[in-house]
Amino acid sequence: MLNLKKYFPTQQEIKEMKYLHVFGDLLFEPNLWHFNRNSLSYAFLIGGFFCFMPMPFQTIPCVLVALWIRCNLPVSIAVVWISNPITIGPMIYFSIIVGQEVLGGGTLLVPLDLNLSWIKNQIAVIWKPLLVGSFVCGVSAGVAGFLGVRAYYRLKIMNYKRRKTSS
Repeated sequence: MLNLKKYFPTQQEIKEMKYLHVFGDLLFEPNLWHFNRNSLSYAFLIGGFFCFMPMPFQTIPCVLVALWIRCNLPVSIAVVWISNPITIGPMIYFSIIVGQEVLGGGTLLVPLDLNLSWIKNQIAVIWKPLLVGSFVCGVSAGVAGFLGVRAYYRLKIMNYKRRKTSS
């Protein structure tokens, strides 16, 4: 079996990295790395929320909130990376459509070939639907991930108890 541990830095090497001194010992909080119901469900909540936020470097606020709440850091980063250069266009398009529906305003014709020149010309019109839609989609994605992880663990425990009582 391949031992991946040898390719990763040790805890001491991480402590010696100068740019990580800002976080102190916070990076070594056990919940930031463990896979349990609470840590994972909150990681999906945070990552799902920030993946829809229309801002550059979404990972930074995601990491800061994950550190603050002390949930699984790698999973929250992986979930926020759902929005990437390939998926961000459709996600923004969907957020604008959702924002228009929530605001109840007139329908804005968003071209399917969403490009930067159209966004520059229409920013005064689309900023409200984009922000509202991004917030609604982010909250929805985060809550769906949170509840999905909780449901997974509940089913896992129910199956374990059922097997235990039947044997």
